[in-house]
Amino acid sequence: MYVCICNGHRDRDLEQAARQGYRTVDEAYAFLGGLPDCAQCVSFAQDLLDDAHDRLAADTRELEVV
Repeated sequence: MYVCICNGHRDRDLEQAARQGYRTVDEAYAFLGGLPDCAQCVSFAQDLLDDAHDRLAADTRELEVV
């Protein structure tokens, strides 16, 4: 799904940025090539990044337990 229409960023793009370690919208968008333009997507994009990092942390904890 598109998250940022201005830059054409999708949810999977933000997931990729999170896997690369980017935590903020500005960092992730710079990695993806661009910065928020109209900023309508910023809060949703940040939520997606936060959720992705939470999932990555949970996956890491799961691997440590096994």
